Amino acid sequence: MTNQVSSPAEQADGTVVGEQRKPVGVKDVRRLDRVVIRFAGDSGDGMQLTGDRFTSETASFGNDLSTLPNFPAEIRAPAGTLPGVSSFQLHFADHDILTPGDAPDVLVAMNPAALRANVGDLPRGAEIIVNTDEFTRRAMQKVGYETSPLEDGSLEGYRVHPVPLTTLTVEALGEFGLSRKEAERSKNMFALGLLSWMYHRPTEGTEKFLRTKFAKKPDLAEANVAAFRAGWNFGETTEDFAVSYEVAPAARAFPPGTYRNISGNLALSYGLIAASRQADLPLFLGSYPITPASDILHELSRHKNFGVRTFQAEDEIAGIGAALGAAFGGSLAVTTTSGPGVALKSETVGLAVSLELPLLVVDIQRGGPSTGLPTKTEQADLLQAMYGRNGEAPVPVIAARTPADCFDAALEAARIALTYRTPVFLLSDGYLANGSEPWRIPELEELPDLTVRFAQGTNHTLDDGTEVFWPYKRDPHTLARPWAVPGTPGLEHRIGGIEKQDGTGNISYDPANHDLMVRTRQAKVDGIEVPALEVDDPDGARALVLGWGSTYGPITAAVRRIRKEGGRIAQAHLRHLNPFPPNLGEVLKGYDTVVVPEMNLGQLATLIRAKYLVDARSHTQVNGMPFKAEQLATALKEAIDD
Repeated sequence: MTNQVSSPAEQADGTVVGEQRKPVGVKDVRRLDRVVIRFAGDSGDGMQLTGDRFTSETASFGNDLSTLPNFPAEIRAPAGTLPGVSSFQLHFADHDILTPGDAPDVLVAMNPAALRANVGDLPRGAEIIVNTDEFTRRAMQKVGYETSPLEDGSLEGYRVHPVPLTTLTVEALGEFGLSRKEAERSKNMFALGLLSWMYHRPTEGTEKFLRTKFAKKPDLAEANVAAFRAGWNFGETTEDFAVSYEVAPAARAFPPGTYRNISGNLALSYGLIAASRQADLPLFLGSYPITPASDILHELSRHKNFGVRTFQAEDEIAGIGAALGAAFGGSLAVTTTSGPGVALKSETVGLAVSLELPLLVVDIQRGGPSTGLPTKTEQADLLQAMYGRNGEAPVPVIAARTPADCFDAALEAARIALTYRTPVFLLSDGYLANGSEPWRIPELEELPDLTVRFAQGTNHTLDDGTEVFWPYKRDPHTLARPWAVPGTPGLEHRIGGIEKQDGTGNISYDPANHDLMVRTRQAKVDGIEVPALEVDDPDGARALVLGWGSTYGPITAAVRRIRKEGGRIAQAHLRHLNPFPPNLGEVLKGYDTVVVPEMNLGQLATLIRAKYLVDARSHTQVNGMPFKAEQLATALKEAIDD
């Protein structure tokens, strides 16, 4: 646990050397600059809710933070088993941070499975709060403990706090007339109260949340509030917790503005709504539920008042088909999915390329192939987004880098789609989708103008002087064709998947015309205006680490560690993956070594090598988890030393 203040020496009278004298019995308060906490238990123990509430109070307190929810793949795995462990990790600090932390300083383990699944991630000296009520012989044997780890000395390197969470919760709720099973369900609120005391978190927001959540069952609401308060009081009164901790707000880390805590999927949803308002177009989502993208469908369905229409289709193909139809009808059209769904949607993406209509294809990547690891993260769909269609079907690809950045990435994807009349892939992943961080709510004037001009009348004069509408007569700058809303008088035109004649849009099998259309569609994507790549290189380094997507946080944290130790390394991060930034080739040639960390087997590195003939080094990981900053720093230092 990082601590800016060395541990003070305690005197016989209970006072502490080097700090203000405190009366006997008053607990010590120690200041920390950061802490990493992990809540772990069965998928039915409410660990995600507990972590989310602790996060919300931490955000309201003003700390910078980053989270990592970790779900089991099974909807309800057998209770007390390793596959059923659900965890929520939170890293919060008094300064700017970028990752949910490499290792927990504190583990709250609700049962033996939670302890066994997570103890290997703990550094020596970490604190473990254990629900001793669950450490029965049968529960321990279920996860391979032959003897109790609480008694056999295996946890001697840690500060263990044995707490009978279940018993204390049931006792605290005795006056509410609940059955034991009903009372036990509130043990996560007892744990939340204890941790809230331990780290001086606000409590009003959680109590208000509980009363709102259980508004139709006020007795249950008050029982949960009572369990929460009992956990707080337990921390205050028990002798086992002699110290509480303060992590000051991170005011200096944030520019002025109004902030809220936000997850990647929520930020992306808000970005889509903002894009539709800035374009003055109705937003249509055609989607089929799939982990980890379903939250976008859930969120957008709540915003009909903003002109949002959501359609839960019977399958992935129907979802994108409806979205493409909405694009033809003049909507900002979106379809959301994950890797397996992209495979099913690929034919319709190719149709959108041929029709040259704006369409956002949002891919929240997960571990694959096939069903793979539905609840774990990966960024292995890059090549599928680039090339996963028949024929020459170029599609712009952009990627968000943090949960909050998903908002801006959605706006950028919409800009490209609407300006250039093309489908666009927007890549996120499970790490960003479920993770959260503080987000500054932008002012309206900060949002881009995405106003669209639909075709209004004829645009071509024939040799005989007749005025006609040509659906494939292009803007000379963007090469975008006009967007003609069906039903507009005089703008009748043919659409379909068969090749069109340049200009007229009539069906054409002419070889020369097909060559022209293929090259024109490619030129349109190649000509998309994207910002130059920014390089962070304060020391004139010889090595560059190049990333994309959700590797931004771990890479930046690793680079900070290297520079703090005196190493020189440059960093650049790609948002636009097709087309690449115009200066990328020049940037790459300016360094002796280029390292590309990815949560795949080297897909961006392959593209970089092929396009720029640069011997980019891959550093890869495909274990379903994000990079750890310390491990990444070690790998980057080795590259610098070579």
